[in-house]
Amino acid sequence: MNWLGSCFAAFRFLTVFPLPSSLGRGKDDLAGAVYFFPVVGLALGAMAVAGALLIRCIFPPFPAAVLLVGLILSFSGALHLDGLADTADGFFSARNRDTILEIMRDSRIGVMGAASLFLLLVLKVACLTVIDHGLVLKASLLTPLAGRCALLLAMGVLPYARPDGGLGTLFYSTPGCRRAAVTGTVILFVVSAAVLGFKGLAAAGAVSAATLLFCLLCHRKIGGATGDTLGASCETAETVLLVFLAAGLPE
Repeated sequence: MNWLGSCFAAFRFLTVFPLPSSLGRGKDDLAGAVYFFPVVGLALGAMAVAGALLIRCIFPPFPAAVLLVGLILSFSGALHLDGLADTADGFFSARNRDTILEIMRDSRIGVMGAASLFLLLVLKVACLTVIDHGLVLKASLLTPLAGRCALLLAMGVLPYARPDGGLGTLFYSTPGCRRAAVTGTVILFVVSAAVLGFKGLAAAGAVSAATLLFCLLCHRKIGGATGDTLGASCETAETVLLVFLAAGLPE
């Protein structure tokens, strides 16, 4: 595997950053990109910390929280939010598996998708508003990492749900997909503990538990994962982390 190409592929897939090279465009590069999802998460977290430092120096907590959430979303072009909306429209439709998958493929957003986006964004902003500046910086670092590691964990425990394939099949073709999921989870726990101590371990545990519960829901609804549910797992993990930090538990 071309490690450099796979690293570029991870950044190309998970971000909207223009990368001046032909590296990371091949199918093999994309298949090996899973190993670099935590690297992308940490890089985005570092940029979010820099953005948070600037934003909180200029704006009071509430508008600063709105801008920070928007900044983090801009890194991926809101790709995972789109997956969350499609998943909510499908899962809350009270239809059978095949119909749910068809609804999730529809590019139009429904009521449940719009409601899920509204609630998630409001919750993220509310959490970032109530926590102090130092914790905002730590949350800015950990939130993107948690989302990308949760995405890996979902890939590791769920089969791909669409028999006709899709973009996600490129990742599932990686022989070490489950190994990458374990590695990503370990990285999340280690980095969280380094940043927040025992509270970080607890936060990583909450994120992992929430991801596994969401995976159970996906298995019951559609028998596995799709690109949309993987995006939804990323957004769910980020929100769970922020809610946990906003709960005010001692470090």
